[in-house]
Amino acid sequence: MKYYKCHVAKSGRISLPAPFRKAMGLERGGDVVVVLEDREIRIRTIAESIARAQALTRRLLDGKPGMSVDDFIAERRREAARE
Repeated sequence: MKYYKCHVAKSGRISLPAPFRKAMGLERGGDVVVVLEDREIRIRTIAESIARAQALTRRLLDGKPGMSVDDFIAERRREAARE
């Protein structure tokens, strides 16, 4: 695990060390998600955040009847037809 000292400006800006940006695929910059968990600041790429959400959704809903995207769309269409 590598540690770097970083400075947080009064404006809240922080510069991430180049090795961290490279490891996260952010050499040219980009959007990230910043999460506060138990007084720790965690920075994740958008792709990583989406992957985590998808994995959680699969764990919670996989294999349960009526929980697929197709089921959701079909239900919305049935509701629209009733209106």
